[in-house]
Amino acid sequence: MTKHYLFFTRNALPQPRADLVQVVNCANAAANLGYSSVLTYLRQQNHGFSLSDWIQPFRPQLPEENLSKFYNIQAKLKVASLPIPGFLNRTQGNQRQSKWNSPSTIVSKYYLPVHMRSRTQIVHTRDWNFVKAAILNGIPAIYEHHHHEDKQFETNIVNHPLFQVAVTVADPVRESMIANGMPPEKVVKLHNGFNQLFLKRQTEAAQAWRQKILAEHSQKLAVYAGALHPFKGVDVLIEVAKTMPNVLFVFAGGDQAQVSHYQTLCQQQQIDNAKFLGYVLHEQLASLLQSADILVHPHCSGKAATFTSPLKFFDYMASGTPIVSTEIPPLMEFKAAGVVAGWCEPDHPGQLREAIAQVFASHPRKLEGYSDSMAFVQQFSWENRIVKILDSVNDSWKPAILV
Repeated sequence: MTKHYLFFTRNALPQPRADLVQVVNCANAAANLGYSSVLTYLRQQNHGFSLSDWIQPFRPQLPEENLSKFYNIQAKLKVASLPIPGFLNRTQGNQRQSKWNSPSTIVSKYYLPVHMRSRTQIVHTRDWNFVKAAILNGIPAIYEHHHHEDKQFETNIVNHPLFQVAVTVADPVRESMIANGMPPEKVVKLHNGFNQLFLKRQTEAAQAWRQKILAEHSQKLAVYAGALHPFKGVDVLIEVAKTMPNVLFVFAGGDQAQVSHYQTLCQQQQIDNAKFLGYVLHEQLASLLQSADILVHPHCSGKAATFTSPLKFFDYMASGTPIVSTEIPPLMEFKAAGVVAGWCEPDHPGQLREAIAQVFASHPRKLEGYSDSMAFVQQFSWENRIVKILDSVNDSWKPAILV
């Protein structure tokens, strides 16, 4: 029986969240490398919870089309959704139900030991409780930890031989993990990556985006892709839009509430050159990025700027479109590489405006894209990231590559 390289998230899929995009792309990359990779997630069953769901809950299969398109999943990845009765997530007054009948407990105490242990070679997850459950069930584990948390890691888990490696995306987070008890030799820093499909030129689809978005305009097109949070620099970019009426600023990302908020804000301030598309399927995002004259990576200063390894930064590079980026600590290592066309300090709309204007002048749009950034970014593919992670795994516990 084939044992799987199991990726787990305690969430339902699909959802437009960066952490879930990261999990899916890691699993997809492992499958592309030839491992029997299974992306496992929760499926809330509000109605029709059958006996077979309890008897055989872990059933790896090819993902449905909507999930594949949502995350740009390629052909080899399998998925397994674990059914969770809807009543387990209900609240009673102001209190959640007991931990003994929570979804996490069902996964860790029933699904994993009874149905998944014998079929799992190694687990890879951002869920600390699942890491602990895996190790207690004799399964080696890879842990992803991307944010600062004020908690001590359990010594019996992090020092266990089955605990293989903890992966983070920024040096400050690595340092805080070590301060909280993670053995230094078990922590590696690796940037996030990009999906290989973003390198594929999509000239016709990119032109279709330009015709659709610029239908009544003749201005330049600047695109921002990512979450619509103030700390991401969205408000700063809107301030810039006020002063550059001949540039159409397009924002791809955010939920409906965020989109509505910023649409109302722009209407109130009479900003008519900002367009909000909401979440764009990854299947369509690559061509949108290629359609732009420039891609903008604004970000505010503050705590979040110390640990982010933004997914969009690598997608931007893969598109071959000129980039204007804010100088935040995790990105400074890329400044000397010359793959970002313009830089500016965070929190300064005036500097961002000047950088955008300068890049429009120095980097005209190329249908074929700028080859330097496309060549440089290939080292940051999700596949290369998985290879580096598995370099830290004991040979006897590495997943086998399928023939």
